[in-house]
Amino acid sequence: MLNAKKIKQDFPILKRKTQGRQLCYLDSAATSQKPRHVLKAMDDYYEKHNSNVHRGVHTLSEEATELYEGARKKVAGFINAGMKEMVFTKNATEAINLVSHTLDVKKGGEILSSVMEHHSNIVPWQLCGAKVRYAGMDENGNLDMGDYEKMISEKTRLVAVTHVSNVLGTINDVRRIAKLAHDVGALCLVDGAQSVPHMPVDVKKLGVDFLAFSGHKMLGPTGIGCLYGKKEVLDSMMPFMGGGDMIREVTLAKTTYNEVPHKFEAGTPDIAGAVGLGAAVDYLSSIGMGSVQKHEEILAKRAVEELSRQGVEIYGPKKRAGVVAFNVHGLHAHDVASMLDEHGIAVRSGHHCAQPLMERLGISSSARASFCVYNDERDVLKLASSLRDIIDKVGGRLQ
Repeated sequence: MLNAKKIKQDFPILKRKTQGRQLCYLDSAATSQKPRHVLKAMDDYYEKHNSNVHRGVHTLSEEATELYEGARKKVAGFINAGMKEMVFTKNATEAINLVSHTLDVKKGGEILSSVMEHHSNIVPWQLCGAKVRYAGMDENGNLDMGDYEKMISEKTRLVAVTHVSNVLGTINDVRRIAKLAHDVGALCLVDGAQSVPHMPVDVKKLGVDFLAFSGHKMLGPTGIGCLYGKKEVLDSMMPFMGGGDMIREVTLAKTTYNEVPHKFEAGTPDIAGAVGLGAAVDYLSSIGMGSVQKHEEILAKRAVEELSRQGVEIYGPKKRAGVVAFNVHGLHAHDVASMLDEHGIAVRSGHHCAQPLMERLGISSSARASFCVYNDERDVLKLASSLRDIIDKVGGRLQ
């Protein structure tokens, strides 16, 4: 396992107390904390290089452009993509909406999604006007691949699937799903918000056409996200928004567009956010994504073992990423989260923007602990012991 005790020292916020107790942060699936390396990179940009990009020949503008495009190169390399295949967006949600608004889904075409998707990978497809179908899952929380094989057809234009469930921690075989899509001439979009920050991701090996992810879930700042798209596919798509920097030439009669990825980046971008994301990539790369994945999976496995001893109902497959959703019988998830907060433990509660999945599980909400590089076994044990105290105090019992 990683030396999380040492890693924690890189994250200033983890030194603080909440409710008079040392903070135990277990909500990284919602947003991760930021190391000093990231904070310093953003401060350095604003203090020394602040200027707009792509538009000036003066020193500051050239420096800002170099930092911005340098961040693009880092992020593209992180997932084995080309620079012209990496579009900066506001977040993963905007990245998926970019595709849903610009991809030509011909009349009669279908989108194939699944019941375990985040709302960000359901609602945009409903809004685009195409017929949306949903693959199911088995009782263990794994996608039903038989459903994919039965439901995919020559009518399918796009398969939209999460790489890792933000509720169940299920790691989906997106490489196989992408091949099924390509076999019928469809494209494949993957929601990588919960995979890119936590495991090695290689878009070439996966064979996907699009991959969306967010900076704030991978130790970077909020307000910056990414859309990977195969260059030939991006070239065929219309711009998402019109304005400055996405143009080649504008006349009163017509406009011609810039090359990708700039065609999809209208207006002044989040330059500092990109710089921060590039720094986050540097930080994660220095640890090694294989090590990150192993570390978090070990913590999740230990959490499942410890929480099971407390009579807590846990959702999801045996093999999972660093996400553990659970409920205590007799207590609402929000009450559990609130009482854990009194112990200094931050977990998420609610439907986790996955209401169709909640319905399939037969629940309205759950509590969720999620792990990152700065968590260790002590955090797991603190969660387990605090839950035991809560259950003993209120008399919550599993049916």
